[in-house]
Amino acid sequence: MRPFNQIDQAFGRSYPQTYAGSTSSQQLTGDAQTRWQNSLAAYQDALRVQAGVVQALDTSRAETSGLVSSSQSAVGILQASQAGNQLIALQTRQLVDLTALIAAQSRAQSLDGARLTANHEQARVQLNQFLSTSRGYQPQAVQMFHQ
Repeated sequence: MRPFNQIDQAFGRSYPQTYAGSTSSQQLTGDAQTRWQNSLAAYQDALRVQAGVVQALDTSRAETSGLVSSSQSAVGILQASQAGNQLIALQTRQLVDLTALIAAQSRAQSLDGARLTANHEQARVQLNQFLSTSRGYQPQAVQMFHQ
């Protein structure tokens, strides 16, 4: 089974395109809770990645400064090439950090968008259930003040 099939199946369970009119309130509530937890976890993951990237900025600045100094004071082609290679490696690491940051933020936004879309479908089903004659509001006589 391809990994995308597993993702599609898990996504389809948590973010269904439609709900049957007979879906129970417990199922709807449970699905909404799962979607909320998924979105919350994705945002937490994005914040952690952002914190890691921000934390690495000071180290990157110091390394860049040191590598630029080494490059400028290099004696000979070999030393200059080595300093240049180290600068390229640092830039590559920074690009990897940036890619991880963008991926985490995009994942959080995508899950939140999917949650909103699924919540709209859930709301539609719940409204239809409420308005239907068999399951909707049924007025009943009530006694007040124990007369």
